[in-house]
Amino acid sequence: MRRSRVALLPIGATEQHGPHLPLGTDWYIARHIARETADQDSLLLLPGFSVGVSHEHRQFWGTLSVSQDQLRDQAMAVARALGDHGLRRIVFVNGHGSNCAPLDEAAQRLRPGGIYAFVFNWWQSIASTLAELFPAPTAHAGSVETSAMLVIDPDLVHKERFVEASDTVHWGTYVEGVRIGFDAAEFSKQGNVGDPSLADVEKGERVLADARDSLSRFCAWLAERSDEELAPVPHVE
Repeated sequence: MRRSRVALLPIGATEQHGPHLPLGTDWYIARHIARETADQDSLLLLPGFSVGVSHEHRQFWGTLSVSQDQLRDQAMAVARALGDHGLRRIVFVNGHGSNCAPLDEAAQRLRPGGIYAFVFNWWQSIASTLAELFPAPTAHAGSVETSAMLVIDPDLVHKERFVEASDTVHWGTYVEGVRIGFDAAEFSKQGNVGDPSLADVEKGERVLADARDSLSRFCAWLAERSDEELAPVPHVE
């Protein structure tokens, strides 16, 4: 805590990931990226959250979930506790889409108190890499996450069950541009979106390495900023 300028808090989810991936996929990926970056750059790696906002997966066995308010408040509590030790720059390393809104709100609420939190959504940080390697839609438990898990722990990937995976290619259902399907079970019988059989170990290595390097660059930028640069702008006259 005394040496590090930035702390990393991995946040994932425990939810169904089709017939072929473990419930903790989002947590495993977020923790891996955070740990690799912390080891490389000598940053503080905090104990993270393996349960996130996963209400949309509740009809599938094994899914656990907290509310958006609960996740927001827990993230804020950890950040403030860290601030008590003088470390006031924290990155929420997020592995799950439904965590984005409450973590963004946590970061916004912390800022006026002089604690500077930021949300690193790994899939957004390397969007160009994903577009290059995976042109087909692959929103949930498809080829991207399966490729990453083949690197992190191949024993947790059940390749023999790829044939059972859903052929769903889009997340959600819409009528006239209005979203009418919110729960995964409404549009994916097996819970996945995208084809896991297109997963590839080498692509997974590239995804994880690019995410680590992107997070590393952001943390270097954050460490160099002064409190004045990170603080909210003064009231407009």
